[in-house]
Amino acid sequence: MDIIATALIHKALEGLYQRHLYTSQNIANANSPGYAPVRVTFEESLRAAAANGVAAIEDVEPQIQSIAHTALSGAPGDTTEAGAEGLRLDLELAEASQTAMRYRALLDVLSRQMALERAVVSQGR
Repeated sequence: MDIIATALIHKALEGLYQRHLYTSQNIANANSPGYAPVRVTFEESLRAAAANGVAAIEDVEPQIQSIAHTALSGAPGDTTEAGAEGLRLDLELAEASQTAMRYRALLDVLSRQMALERAVVSQGR
C-alpha cells in the first residue's frame, strides 16, 4: 500500500471516530430541551487533499458543526423544528450504524494489507 493510501485511511479513521463520538452525543441528548445536534464532515476536504500529497492529507481536520434549531413559525410555544435542522433519533441511529460500517471496512482493508505484507516478509510461510 502506498503512503498516500495509508495516510488517507488514517485520516478517514480519525474522521469516522470523531463522527462516532458526536453522533453518540446526539443520541444521548435526543430528549434534551434546546440541544442542538452536531455534525462532523471531513470527506470533501480529504478528497481535495488527496491530490496534494501526504502533507495536505495530514493537515485535514474534521469539521464539527452545530446545527441550530429553528421553529416553523414565530408563534409562541411552537417547538416544531424545520426539516433536517431538528434531531431525529432514527436518523442518528442510522448515521451511527453507517459510521461503524465504514470504520470496520477501513480496518478490514488495513488488516488485509498487513496480511499481504506479512506473507511477503515471511516469504509465503
